[in-house]
Amino acid sequence: MRAEAQAHVDTINEALALLRRSLDWDRALRRLDELNARVEDPTLWNDPKAAQDVMRERRRLDEAITATRTIERELSDTSELIEMAEAEGDEEMASDGTRALAELADRAQKDKVKALLSGEADSNDTYVEINAGAGGTESQDWAEMLQRMYTRWAERHGYKVELIDYHSGEQAGIKSATLLVKGENAYGYAKVESGVHRLVRISPYDSSARRHTSFSSVWVYPVIDDSIDIEINDSELRIDTYRASGAGGQHINTTDSAVRITHLPTGIVVACQNQRSQHKNKAEAYNQLRARLYEHELRKREEEANTVNAAKTDIGWGHQIRSYVLQPYQLVKDLRTGTTSTSPSDVLDGDLDDFMASALAQRVTGEAVEVEDVD
Repeated sequence: MRAEAQAHVDTINEALALLRRSLDWDRALRRLDELNARVEDPTLWNDPKAAQDVMRERRRLDEAITATRTIERELSDTSELIEMAEAEGDEEMASDGTRALAELADRAQKDKVKALLSGEADSNDTYVEINAGAGGTESQDWAEMLQRMYTRWAERHGYKVELIDYHSGEQAGIKSATLLVKGENAYGYAKVESGVHRLVRISPYDSSARRHTSFSSVWVYPVIDDSIDIEINDSELRIDTYRASGAGGQHINTTDSAVRITHLPTGIVVACQNQRSQHKNKAEAYNQLRARLYEHELRKREEEANTVNAAKTDIGWGHQIRSYVLQPYQLVKDLRTGTTSTSPSDVLDGDLDDFMASALAQRVTGEAVEVEDVD
């Protein structure tokens, strides 16, 4: 088989192996049989909530298993077609087969990523919290660039984005911001973005045009509904109110309507100021707190050491998950997976899918990659 076609075959086989591993194939087949039997039970809908959960799990498993089997069948058929065409010297048929493999490889990659989103809250909406590191205007400007990057990523996927909290920098940029991203699998994709992000560039704020390094942190946690019970003791909360601030519009307010809640046992702090009503801001901040506490427990159960360490460490050297270099060359490099892009402008415009897919796959395989940071 020609090299181009073989490369597509290798890509497809790699995706199929990860699909089977993420599903725990034999267990998934048994579980689908169990769910199909439950669907046939006429008493299932006596509990509508449980029935919906069963139907949702059944649909997810059935789609993943069917997609895997379909790719396997098409790979086998197309490979045989190419081998036959090459044996007969039919270049046109062989080229058609190679193009079909390329399309199948692209579909396999997409199905692989979708199958990786099988976590407990992966299908939920998500909060994306961005905080500038030390460094004043430089880091605050970088934090605002990250805010735009995640907003553009969400828009590319057809998600709805709301600005929940916003604290502007002294001269430019932001000290912090919290986005609410609404859409299917928003948390599943974005959860791998938690950590410290490093920017290297010629500073637009330096009259000597020197190269600067800036850091900002990103924390991602899922929106949770009332079906998930999170116990919060009011005596463990400190609630502060303050005047909303921002770039203008809805962020300008003359009353102390913004709300900040601190959960004393964990040190988790959440805030909301996008509503003019203090009562509404408090309710949204409380929802954020429940989500943060839930995400805290998810992290423990998932035992993702790299993500946990990134979330707990300082915003600075040695803790970053990704570096973005704008000068003297152009490169974005993920320090967990080794995934790179030579077009930082596209990445900063929301083209994050390759980075997210690689990080999600690494969670399944558990394979650590030794990656050197860029200068």
